[in-house]
Formats: sequence, C-alpha cells, structure tokens
Amino acid sequence: MSTHSISPTQFLTLADLGRILTEKSPVTLSADAQERIQACHRYLHDRLEQSDAPVYGINTGFGALCNTSIAPAEREQLQVNLMMSHACGTGETVPLELVKLMLLLKARSLSYGHSGVQLSTVQRLLDFYNRDILPVVYQQGSLGASGDLAPLAHLCLPLLGLGQVQYQGYNLAVTDVLHLFSWQPLRLEAKEGLALLNGTQFMLAYGVHCTLRAQRLSRAADVIGALSLEAFDGRPEPFDERLHQIRPHAGQLAAAAHLRELLAGSDLQNQPKTAVQDPYSFRCLPQVHGASRDALTYVAQVMETEVNAVTDNPNIFPEDDAILSGGNFHGQPLALALDFMAIAVAELGSISERRTYQLVSGQRGLPPFLVAEPGLNSGFMIPQYTAAGIVSQSKQLCTPASVDSIVSSNGQEDHVSMGANAATKALRVVQNTEQVLGIELMNAVQALEFRRPARTSPQLEQVVADFRQRVSFVSQDRILYPDMHAAAAFVRTYEWP
Repeated sequence: MSTHSISPTQFLTLADLGRILTEKSPVTLSADAQERIQACHRYLHDRLEQSDAPVYGINTGFGALCNTSIAPAEREQLQVNLMMSHACGTGETVPLELVKLMLLLKARSLSYGHSGVQLSTVQRLLDFYNRDILPVVYQQGSLGASGDLAPLAHLCLPLLGLGQVQYQGYNLAVTDVLHLFSWQPLRLEAKEGLALLNGTQFMLAYGVHCTLRAQRLSRAADVIGALSLEAFDGRPEPFDERLHQIRPHAGQLAAAAHLRELLAGSDLQNQPKTAVQDPYSFRCLPQVHGASRDALTYVAQVMETEVNAVTDNPNIFPEDDAILSGGNFHGQPLALALDFMAIAVAELGSISERRTYQLVSGQRGLPPFLVAEPGLNSGFMIPQYTAAGIVSQSKQLCTPASVDSIVSSNGQEDHVSMGANAATKALRVVQNTEQVLGIELMNAVQALEFRRPARTSPQLEQVVADFRQRVSFVSQDRILYPDMHAAAAFVRTYEWP
C-alpha cells in the first residue's frame, strides 16, 4: 500500500483526497512540514519567554474574555479548559468516514507551520487517522464562524485522553485505546487548544465528501437521463453541438458532448420519431445538467482552496516576527458554496423526477406505470410518489443556511456563517438525489424493455446489463423498496461512463 506524505509545498486536490480515502493510504508528514511545525513552535515559546505582551488565546481568555490576562503558570490549563468547555455537541453523530476526513484535514491545516503546535500533536492526529481511531463527534453545535468549535472539541479531546472514540466497531473510552498502543495523553502547550478548535474542518469534511459524491452524481445524471430519453423515444436534435456553441456555457457544452457520446451508435436514436418536441426534462438536459456542472466546478474550487489553507487563529509568522489575530476560521466561503452545491444537486433530482413521471404516464407506446396488466398491477406508480416526496424535501433543505446569523459570545462574534448547518443539509440533499436518480434508473431500464428488439448505444446497453445484475425486470407487482435501495447504491458506487 502506498503512503501519502502531507507537504505544505504540494497542492492537494479533491481527486488526490478521493484516492487517499479510497485506497486507505497511510498518511505521514513530509520533512518540510515537520520542520515548519517545529520552527513555529520554537518561535512562539521563545517569544512568550521574552515578552508578556497580550496575544489572543495564548495569554488571554477567549471570545468576549479576550481582555482577561492569563498568568504563565496557567497557560497549559487554559488550553485544556478550552477543549473541555467547548465540547458541547449534540444531535446525531458524524458519520465515521467524515470523522476520519476531519482528522486528515486538521493535520493538513496545521502542517503549514503557522499555528504554534507541537509536532507530536499533529502526529497524534495522523496516528488516529492511520489506525482508524475515530472520535465520537456530534453534528450540532457549530455556528461556522470561530471555526467549528464544538465538533472540533469532540474531535480533539481524545488526544488528551478525554472523551470517546470508535475503534474496530466499538464505542470505547479513549483511555482504553491509548493503553492498547502504549500512548500517553498529550499535554497541550500554549496556543494548542485554540489551534485545534479554530478551523473549518467539520464544514470542510462535509464539503469535500459531498463534492466528490456530487461530481459522480453529475455524471450519473447524464447517463440516466440518456437512458430515459431512449426509453421515452426522445429526439436527438437538442444535443446537436451547433445549438450549444451559440450559448457556450462550459457546463452546458460538456453535458451536451457527454450525451452525444453516450447516444452514439443507438438504434433507437435513428428510428423515425412521431413527436415534434420532447418535454423540457428531456430536451433541456444539457442546459439543466450543465448549470449544475458549472456550480459544482465553483464549489470544487472553493473546497480545494480550503483544503490547502490555514484556518485557525491567531496565526504565527516566524519569518516576520509576527503573530496576527484575524478571521481565517470564518466559514462564509464554505457556507455559500455548500448552499450552492445543495441547490445544484437538488436540481439534478428535480428534473430526474420529472423524467420518471413522463415514463410512467402511459405516453409514446409505453404501458401506464411500465407494467403489464395495469390495474391488477400498480407497477412503478409509487416509486414516482417516493421520488416526488424526496424532491420536495430537498427543495425545503435548499433554504440557504448562509443567509442566517445569530450573535454569540456577548457580541464579540456578531456575524456567523452557519456553514455547519449548510454542510449537514448538503449531505442530505446528495443522499436524496442519489435515491431519486436510482428510481429514475429503475424506470428507464424497465421502460427500455418495451422498446425491444431495438437497442440503445453500446455504452448504455452495458449500463443496463450491469444494473440488471442488481435489479431484475418487474413483470408483476412485488415489494420494490429493496430494488430502490439497490438502485441508490448503484448510483452511488457505479463507475459511470
């Protein structure tokens, strides 16, 4: 198994992260990252020995208590108190794959050497990551402004021997797991608690995870839309390159080209068509899917920038003899992008449900609800209901979180991003859309059976054959929810052409 080295001089892309997570590659710190971390740590402690000038969060209190001075003998306890007092998460627990990603992203942010932490602190984060020791983190509690304070407190408390972790399928006190590896709890030094808690790694983990899934969904939507077009006996003209060259949005051009590639060699496309025009959900596939593509391109750029950024506070610049207190922990860039992503993905689901509705409506030679003996059999009537209900929920979840703000910390934190709420909503929309597209796929493949012996393109026939290994033809009514769940899993995991 290959090992990935985190280096502050190497830009880490979403594709890189996807490979690291998929391959379960161990992660280490590069030599230059170790050198930067140690140099920053030395500088900070040399400066604290030479000066008692107030430095936020290092020899002062936090938030509205920033003007309260902390004596040198109490600085370590200050950091521990910070960690304990901020572990106020509630609600459902964060999925373990996202907790693991949070560990990696926190280590990545600290590796730049602007945070003043010990090398052993960053190394312990990676030890947890590499050993799948995953802290129990809760979804609610972050305002997405002073960083993801509550979630990151739960993430990092176990470094100190406090809190719970998931290890090998069990919820355990972290002290038991530390004992297994003969590890001692870390002793935090000045600034370390603040460095661990300030940051956007909760929002960012959700953002990275959702973006990777949404990129796959975007490709899946084109393929499933093409299958539905074939099953509905749709026309080829709306995908002609000339149309899209005169309205050259990048996503629209890419979606149209993808659809032309998918439909190449189709017998069904070459058959005479009876309808003069298709409904928008077919005819406007490139425009709608393309707009979502463009949105996801923007979102991916925001996420990649944040992956390669320092988001704690204050930040230390040893080479300039400067410690600057700013606002790099503020989640506004992520909050807006996460809201935008939710809208873009929800639209893929919205237009998908409309194509499903058209397929079951008894038009163009297809039987009502795509089943023989409709009446005796309800066929695919109710999956469309389910898709409609899910799409409606996604629309409700697309109310932007980023336009909200509630004052906290006695007015010191007077504008917050609510990016954490945007993050958890975005994941639900992605999950919803995977199921909606799975329902459309079931309908499209079922409807294609009524077009036989005519065939669609070789690429699409391969998708049909692969899907049929998971979900069989519905000849008469049966319990459909296992098929629907299997279809959603297929959408989520299939290598889409």
